[in-house]
Amino acid sequence: MRLKSRFLVDLLLRRAEAAGGFATILARGDDTSGVILVQCSDRGEAGPLLERRFSAGGNYIWEAVGPADPKDGESRANYQDRRRKADPDMWLVELDIADAPRLVAEWAALT
Repeated sequence: MRLKSRFLVDLLLRRAEAAGGFATILARGDDTSGVILVQCSDRGEAGPLLERRFSAGGNYIWEAVGPADPKDGESRANYQDRRRKADPDMWLVELDIADAPRLVAEWAALT
């Protein structure tokens, strides 16, 4: 059984808030099967973009995607726009918390 994207996004929002961080949905995707892209930051400092992808082994994995320099806001915005055009069902979640990639990894382990 696969968990629905909306459920996973809601869970991430709650986990971030419970850990003292901030999370919001920047772009709402398909409730059932939309790809999830997480824009990580720490106190407003840009961090990696993480995308949940289906692997060849049949599991979901998280990969860093987008520009090599997360502080390049224009390249980051362009990447997000291209991804959204390629997949209009994509969720874009902003996560602002210390060590956001660790929180995503812990959240992914629950799912």
